Amino acid sequence: MLFRIDPASDEPLYAQLAAQVRTAVAHGELRAGERLPSARDLAESLEVNLHTVLHAYQELRDEGLVDLRRGRGAVVTGHTAPDLSELHTAVGALVATARRLRVAPETVTTLVKEALR
Repeated sequence: MLFRIDPASDEPLYAQLAAQVRTAVAHGELRAGERLPSARDLAESLEVNLHTVLHAYQELRDEGLVDLRRGRGAVVTGHTAPDLSELHTAVGALVATARRLRVAPETVTTLVKEALR
């Protein structure tokens, strides 16, 4: 799996990494038992602090998506990702409405984040 981060994004780097793993699990790109790169290797390849990667991995562990074990690293668990088809449909409708109303993507993102609080 190829990880990418956007240092200019408002989203924290650890959250960007965790979101990429969640998406890969949801789309079946990462399966149960697959290992994620070691935190040290990933931090070096992305040129970020080791604690940034560890924070992402710990968040994923707390959600039950990965298992962290000394010596084994981060391994995708057998927990299935939720079916997001209904959410994809709703997001598609939101995007269509935003385009029709000519609402900026940043405004839509802000509105969604506020609604989730």
